[in-house]
Amino acid sequence: MLKGESLDRFIDRFWENTDTEANTLDTTEEELAEYTLPSDGFLIAPVAKTKISRRTWISLAGFLVITPILLFILVSRYHGRQYLMFSLFIVLYAMIPFFMVFEGRKPQPREMMVISVLAAIGVAGRAAFYMIPNFKPIAAVVIITGVSFGGEAGFLVACIIMLVSNMFMGQGPWTPWQMFAYGMIGFLAGILFRKGVLKPKRISLCIYGFLSVFFIFGGIMNPASILMSYGYITKSSLIAYYISGAPVDFVHAASTVIFLWFMSKPMFEKLERIKKKYGLIER
Repeated sequence: MLKGESLDRFIDRFWENTDTEANTLDTTEEELAEYTLPSDGFLIAPVAKTKISRRTWISLAGFLVITPILLFILVSRYHGRQYLMFSLFIVLYAMIPFFMVFEGRKPQPREMMVISVLAAIGVAGRAAFYMIPNFKPIAAVVIITGVSFGGEAGFLVACIIMLVSNMFMGQGPWTPWQMFAYGMIGFLAGILFRKGVLKPKRISLCIYGFLSVFFIFGGIMNPASILMSYGYITKSSLIAYYISGAPVDFVHAASTVIFLWFMSKPMFEKLERIKKKYGLIER
C-alpha cells in the first residue's frame, strides 16, 4: 500500500492534466506538504459560520419532500416491486443539487472522479466487512464526503454506494430506503459543518456519526421495515420494531464511530490536499 510521499506522488501523477488550461492552483511545496493535526486537534481548517445558500435549502427541502413521496408511491402503489426504477429516480434527482454546486461552470472530470472514488471506497468497505452484520464504513465515508465536499455530494455518494453495493449484497425494496437514510446523514453533515456546529475533530465527528446512525438511519429504516413487511404502520408494531432494532442500530452506530476515528484523519489529509492543489468543487 502506498503511504506518505509515495502516495502523494501517485496522486500528483494521477491528477496530472496535459491540457494547457489545467485547473491547478499556484501553491508552494510547503503549502502542499502533508496535512497534520494542528495543536487544537482539528483535522481540517474549520469554516467560519456562514449563511447556508438558498440552493442548499431548496435541495434539502426537495430531498425531504420528493424522496419520501417516491418511497410512499413505491410502497402503496407498486408494493415494493419497482424498487430499481425508484432507486434510479433517486440517484438522478440527487445529481441535480450536486451539479448545481458548480453554479454555471462546467465540472472537471477530475471532480467527478473524486466522487466516484469515494463511492468506490464505500462499496469496497461494505464488501470487505460483509461477514460482520451491521459493521460497515458506509456512514463514515458519507459523513467525510459531506464535510469535505458539501451535503449535496454526501447525499449523492450515499445513493451511489447503496445502489452499487446492493448489486452484490442483494437488491430489494429496501435499497431506496437505505439510499435516503444514508443520504440524509451525509447531507446533514455538510450543513452542520458549514454552520460551524459539526467541528472537524475526531470526537465531534464520532458523536455525530453515532447519533445520526442510531436516530436517523434507525429512525428511517425501522418504520420502512414495517411498511415493506405489512404495508401499514401501527403504534404497537412501531414500538416493537424500534425496541428489537435498537441493538442492531447500536452496533451499526458503534462501528461508524470506530471507522470515523481511524479513517477521518488520513482521508481528510488526502482530500484536502487534492482540493487545495486542484481547486476541486470550489464554492
